[in-house]
Amino acid sequence: MWEYRGQRRPEFADPPAPGQESVWDYPRPPTLERDERLVEVRAGDALLARTRAAHRVLETASPPGVYVPQSDVDFSLLTPADGQSLCEWKGLARYWRLASDARGIPVAWSYDNPNPTFERLRGCLSFYPGRVACTVDGEPVRPQAGQFYGGWITSDVAGPFKGAPGTEHW
Repeated sequence: MWEYRGQRRPEFADPPAPGQESVWDYPRPPTLERDERLVEVRAGDALLARTRAAHRVLETASPPGVYVPQSDVDFSLLTPADGQSLCEWKGLARYWRLASDARGIPVAWSYDNPNPTFERLRGCLSFYPGRVACTVDGEPVRPQAGQFYGGWITSDVAGPFKGAPGTEHW
């Protein structure tokens, strides 16, 4: 079984084009960096979030997770959703759904008490780009494959990305 621990880019990784980052150069454990590009999240015509103060979580083999400060989120459009999950790096996540969606499908998650390394994520939300429309500097975000993952794929990242069938061991 092949296993990658962020030490060198594997042969099957897509070579990054000029201006791109390879997700295979991201570290494990993940790191956090500030992103000042314009991030917008919409549900239909409703603007859920807009910021130039996002944080990106960079982890080997995954497209960045983008987190928006709660001060830039319209919570009148969101309500807590059922469920929670545990990230070994960030801590216990809670979920959010659209207030108008009685089905309760989560569109975002947050960490109320993140692990110390990810303290800057306290009060931030990350949105699933496959469930709401997310853009970075006007570019539509493509969702990461898999039902659980919420990575943001844009033209500035090269894969392949964890989440597609056959990548469970990455």
